[in-house]
Amino acid sequence: MKALVFNGAKEGDIKKLLEGYGFEIVDRDPEIIVSYGGDGTLMRAEQAFPNVPKLPLRGSMICKLCHACTNEQVLDRVAKGEYKIEEYWKLEVRAKGNSINGMNDITVHNADPRHAIRYELFINEKKVGHEIIGDGIVVATPFGSTGYYRSITDSYFELGMGIAFNNSTEQSDHVVVKEDSMVRVRIARGPAIVYVDNREERITLDEGDEAVIRKSDAVAKILRVV
Repeated sequence: MKALVFNGAKEGDIKKLLEGYGFEIVDRDPEIIVSYGGDGTLMRAEQAFPNVPKLPLRGSMICKLCHACTNEQVLDRVAKGEYKIEEYWKLEVRAKGNSINGMNDITVHNADPRHAIRYELFINEKKVGHEIIGDGIVVATPFGSTGYYRSITDSYFELGMGIAFNNSTEQSDHVVVKEDSMVRVRIARGPAIVYVDNREERITLDEGDEAVIRKSDAVAKILRVV
């Protein structure tokens, strides 16, 4: 199997390990991407190679999709064909003519930490409450719910799409909606910035601008041993 190693601190060592189990290390046209690291490495691998299945190998303490068994045991079973490919749905945000998707979460955040933003929130075109004042919101997938979403809400979820309110001036409980829901944020006072996962891209929103967040048509493909 042709494998491209997506960077880790000990990239050379992991390449030798892969070759020991019969994998062919390539720089182009891989059959799989070996993500060696943690959650951040996996997300960057998905951004760089969005249509190629990923095999996460543990090179970090924080790796939610890494297997409980050792890397050696994972490679042995993959080499024997004892695996399946699971699909994880992603989120997409559209704003100001831009479209970005991610595995983890989409964050609308105040651009200046000294000043809160004012915004209106719509879920499936139904307005939620009144104008909200705060640092913004985090919209997460189940995979991303153990990250920023959990730090705000002290909770996580396994089904649906989660919406967390970040430092709102009024008490606002988090919401979990169906995964096919549409979330729309309209900025009444900005500026705000839209972040997706750990991507470098960002979108700046000013007064009157909107961001529409929904389930993406794209999926992340992850190898799981059986």
